[in-house]
Amino acid sequence: MYEFAVTPAVTQLRRPGVIITEVAPESLAEELELQPNDRIVKVNGRPVRDYLDFRFQTAGETELVFQVKKTNGETHEIEFDRDESEDFGLMFEQIVPRQCANECLFCFCKGNPDDARPSLFVRDEDIRLSFLYGNYTTLSSITEDEMKRIIEQRLSPQYVSVHATDLKTRAYLLGVDESRADISQKLERLLAADIEIHAQIVLCPEINDGAILEKTLRDLAAHYPKIVSAAIVPVALTRYNTDERLTRVTPEFCQRTIVQVEALQNEFRATLGVTFAFLGDEIYLKAGAEIPTRAHYGNYPQIEDGVGMIRSFLEQFESVFESVSTKDRRDEAVELARRFFKNTRTHPEARVPNRPEGKATPLDFPGGRLFGTILTGEMFAPILDEQIERFNRLSGSRLKVVAVANTYFGGDVSVAGLLSGQDLVAAADRVVGDFVIIPRVTIKSDEPIFIDGMAYDDLKSRFAVPVFDLDTEGLIKLLQQ
Repeated sequence: MYEFAVTPAVTQLRRPGVIITEVAPESLAEELELQPNDRIVKVNGRPVRDYLDFRFQTAGETELVFQVKKTNGETHEIEFDRDESEDFGLMFEQIVPRQCANECLFCFCKGNPDDARPSLFVRDEDIRLSFLYGNYTTLSSITEDEMKRIIEQRLSPQYVSVHATDLKTRAYLLGVDESRADISQKLERLLAADIEIHAQIVLCPEINDGAILEKTLRDLAAHYPKIVSAAIVPVALTRYNTDERLTRVTPEFCQRTIVQVEALQNEFRATLGVTFAFLGDEIYLKAGAEIPTRAHYGNYPQIEDGVGMIRSFLEQFESVFESVSTKDRRDEAVELARRFFKNTRTHPEARVPNRPEGKATPLDFPGGRLFGTILTGEMFAPILDEQIERFNRLSGSRLKVVAVANTYFGGDVSVAGLLSGQDLVAAADRVVGDFVIIPRVTIKSDEPIFIDGMAYDDLKSRFAVPVFDLDTEGLIKLLQQ
């Protein structure tokens, strides 16, 4: 089932060193005769576990000794000097995630279909990925070596799934005993070392809401500004979640939560000068409530957790209306659109589809107006549709937004990023116009496949018009042409 053959909470090295994957031509690394598949084992006598270690141990160093294990098994020592700012010209293997040892009540892996991609069953609990990509860890099984590494290498900020500061509640949610669930001393140690923390609360009705939620937010806010922010996101249950201890998030629950948290937000703004505690966008949408203003989110500290994404989108979309309303660009629209789509690949590993015989493409807009369909998730569709209708009225374009139901996961899952290939194909009969746009986030970042394993080329063959995948930036760029 698992793509990575590792047991939970493994921290031992699978092998010493970090493997080189690429050597840039005419670089320092090439001069040193380093090659792909060589393994750098030590830098100046210190073991190297991954590319973060390599970066840390070489930073600012001008006199270096590499211990390198070659592909033939021989070990070489390379001693050299370099300029402080000189780049090595090396690319390294990706980090293999450390696996989670918890049995979280709400773990999304428990809601996967049996035929989901193997990688979707891998639960990471890795402080390196927290620093690099904002992945959340619980710190419940962090080792002393990892604690020291965060502090020594300044792996800040760290993103921590707190869920509840009430110990019994946290242990219950994580599925571990209270001694493991208690991270209070670990947090104090990190904060004392000036490691910034962004906290997350996955809100589960009747478990960590109400009075427990208020206690959690107050406890966390007491450590501001070292605990920079707290995100409250609702638990998402698929049709495969059958645990009777979990209760679905309803519009009424979201409405109550907004009232409760808004009171605390007002208090925090008065005492701390910042909102501090942020509700996930999904809570506002399910409640039918208005999305907060730009000022509410500050510098969007947890936007990757779905906090403030819609407000950010609406702010960015205003530039589209400014472009359309301040300048009549219809005479140049065709040529600009040609350039855009000529230089846009439908995926890093996939080519733009060939123009179907007798079909128009986005390069052939009559009169410079767009005519096509945009597919997105049910949650975001009303927001996007409102903006696209406004764009249509201003520009004379005919773009249609289609809300795609998530039948692959079902349940409460309605975000665009979890749409499967089969979900998108099921909407093909609702596509109108010369092309269809799908959310780029539905495609695996390093491989052209969808969450259900469907290949991108297979999906494109199921549509009668060309398929383009765009992110928000790409969509806005297109509309501004």
